[in-house]
Amino acid sequence: MEDRLQQFLDKAFAPYGSFPSREDVMKELLANLREKYTDLLKQDMSDEEAYQATIESFGNVAEIMEQLPHEDQVTTTPPSAPGQEPSIRKSIKETLKQAKASIGFSKFGSTDLRQADLSDSNLANEDFSYSALVAAVFNKSDLHGSVFRASALKDASFIDANLQNTTFAASDLQGANFSRANLSGAKFDASSFKNATFNNTNLIGAEFRRSDLSGVSFDNQKLSGVTFRTTSLKKASFRNANLRNMTLHHSEAKHAIFDGATMDKVTYALLKSAGATLENVQII
Repeated sequence: MEDRLQQFLDKAFAPYGSFPSREDVMKELLANLREKYTDLLKQDMSDEEAYQATIESFGNVAEIMEQLPHEDQVTTTPPSAPGQEPSIRKSIKETLKQAKASIGFSKFGSTDLRQADLSDSNLANEDFSYSALVAAVFNKSDLHGSVFRASALKDASFIDANLQNTTFAASDLQGANFSRANLSGAKFDASSFKNATFNNTNLIGAEFRRSDLSGVSFDNQKLSGVTFRTTSLKKASFRNANLRNMTLHHSEAKHAIFDGATMDKVTYALLKSAGATLENVQII
């Protein structure tokens, strides 16, 4: 995997050719990516999921280059005192630190908030990337537009929370409780939902991509404009659900349960072509 991360860096910096601190910068960045990749593997991600989440976190190369010392700065830098880190090395480390801060990590990024109670908090547009949030409580919190990327959210509670247009990417959502939460326009990518709860949840316009929804219950839910892309719906339950304008791409719906569901003709046709059992449904 280190070779693959190195190839990613080589490609990202290819447009900039050679520059004085290139070797040190590449070495430092590779170490950062390797550390992040290893941390993600510890969160039970697959090799590919961890790799994708790692490179997605990388940020903007142009911003890093803008802050790197130029050749004239390097040649005029006075020598370091004995025992001190060379000035160029310190400059690179400071540059990378600033670049990381400039590419979207908020005060909650890479934070350990396990079992924290953040109920009734205004956390709109926050970035919780790479954070440990196991069993954290976000009940009634305003989290609209927030980002949870590669976050450990097992058994977290989002009851009555505003999660409109929130992004969950490569996150562990096993046992998470979204009862009565507003998830309209939310995006879920490469996430696990084993034993997650969606009772009376607003899912209008939500999108699930590359995620495992096996066994999850959407019973009695109104799913309007919901998208399932490359998603497992094995034994997922949609009993008595109202399904309108559903989008289904390369998703396993054959063994999902739709007894008593109401759906429009387009949704019916999509599910039928996916091999779903639709004998006890109402078409509107």
